Amino acid sequence: MQAKAIMQVYGRVGKVISDADSILAQAVQRLPENNQPSHDIPMKTPRTDRKTIFSIVTFLLAIATFVHAQAAAHSPAEKADDYTAKIDRLIRQTSPRPFNGVVLITQHGKTKYSKAFGYSDFENKTPLTPEDNFRIMSNSKQMTAVLVLREVENGKIDLQSPVRRYLPDLPQAWADQVTVHQLLNFSAGITEIDKPLSFAPGTGFLYGVTAYTMLGNIFEKTSGKTYIEAANDLFKELGMHNSFCYEEDKNNKVINGYVNANNTFELKQHPVQGKGWVDFIPAGGIVSNATDLAIWDEKLHQGKILKPASYKLMTSYDISSQHVAFGSEKNGYGYGVYVSDKTPVKYIGHSGKGLGFASIKVYFPEKDVDVIVLENQFSEDSALHYYFEIKIREIVMNSNLVK
Repeated sequence: MQAKAIMQVYGRVGKVISDADSILAQAVQRLPENNQPSHDIPMKTPRTDRKTIFSIVTFLLAIATFVHAQAAAHSPAEKADDYTAKIDRLIRQTSPRPFNGVVLITQHGKTKYSKAFGYSDFENKTPLTPEDNFRIMSNSKQMTAVLVLREVENGKIDLQSPVRRYLPDLPQAWADQVTVHQLLNFSAGITEIDKPLSFAPGTGFLYGVTAYTMLGNIFEKTSGKTYIEAANDLFKELGMHNSFCYEEDKNNKVINGYVNANNTFELKQHPVQGKGWVDFIPAGGIVSNATDLAIWDEKLHQGKILKPASYKLMTSYDISSQHVAFGSEKNGYGYGVYVSDKTPVKYIGHSGKGLGFASIKVYFPEKDVDVIVLENQFSEDSALHYYFEIKIREIVMNSNLVK
């Protein structure tokens, strides 16, 4: 629409310029040479014709200025940046807590904003860089959802089948009722693997770790691969060279995480858990950086990871839940992602927190805008967990990037 409007402006102005050019040419032809009186134009003097020419030239210059202004007004490239200064001011605030992390905003795969602020290592005052690796915690769940959906595409998993079909050794009676679909969107009612359900499957929403641990186990049963092997292979396939599953027996390239208590930062050590950690990985055990997560979002939302039908399943919902990172209203929950389609601007995203880290990842499909905020601090005050993440999302939602 913008390109069409610009072409219409140029077309109308071009007609006027063409007409004016003809008038100018005629006037020049009529000018007498060497300032001698013209016998062909008895009613005009050379001075009058020069005035005419001057007026036409002035008119043409005005038209050119008008064209430039109209083209600029209709061109998205010429729009003023109304978000960078706001984000810059925000992340320099020290109250109610300081920001310590990385912000990356892209549109159509191009960087619109990229900044690292704070330290990756507070003890040694090592500055953060945009390339640093963070624990992404619950943002790992969408990777697990993709692996499961790829098994669906291969005909190895049926989303509406009960989990006992894939995990026959589960002793709980609810294994015959809960479906894979209900694990993916947290509508199963599972609290712990050995406890009764909190509600009838499909009638409520209960977020937790156990459902995605089970999904990881189901994936391993159907694929014949370990979850870690498959996830790391997927990242390589997508060109996400800094993403991997955190393994306790390996040297993991990831920055320190900290607990922030009244703006005093205490190093959060990784709690060695053995098999408990391996079970946790599908729910929150992946490491990545802002660049890789932008690659993930671009390829996921542009149909380069899943088939269209699978992507539609992932980003559709039949259950809703409120989450502080996404406002006070309930949003739909798909497979490892929140879907906000009741807001003025639709977005798809998720958050993650724990072990000294907090993050949010939001994608605006109508404008192909991606927002990634990663912090290596976790506030003791739960009201401040996502303070900057929420503010940055709101700035972008009210900017000309998405409006």
